[in-house]
Amino acid sequence: MTPVSDRLTTTFSALADPTRRAILARLARGETSVGELAEPFDMSLPAISKHLKVLERAGLVARGRDAQRRPCRLAAGPLHEVSDWVATYRRFWEQRFDQLETYLHQAQAPLPAPRKRKRTNARKSK
Repeated sequence: MTPVSDRLTTTFSALADPTRRAILARLARGETSVGELAEPFDMSLPAISKHLKVLERAGLVARGRDAQRRPCRLAAGPLHEVSDWVATYRRFWEQRFDQLETYLHQAQAPLPAPRKRKRTNARKSK
C-alpha cells in the first residue's frame, strides 16, 4: 500500500495539468469514450490517451469494457484524500479568521469615556 503522502503527490501531479482537470470535469458528468473526451481539445487522440494514463496511474480514472468500447469514468477516491488533507488546513485558517474577527471586534469597540477629575481647591486659605 502506498503511503498517503505519496498518493497525494501523485494526485496533485495529475491535477497540475489543465487538460487533465478538464478531462475530470467532463467525466464528472458521466462515463464516456476516449474519442468523445478528445473532441473539445486541439490535440491528437494519442496525446489524450497519455493524459488518461497519467490520470489512471493516479487512480482518478477507470476504464471499463463494453464490447468494442472502453468507456472512461471518474474514480473520485483520490480526490477524497485530497479533500481530507485540505480540510486540515481549512480548520487552521478558520481558527485564524475567528481569532482575527475577535480582535477586530475588540479593536472597534468604543473606548470608555475618560473619567472626570475631581477639582481641588487650588488656593489655600490663610
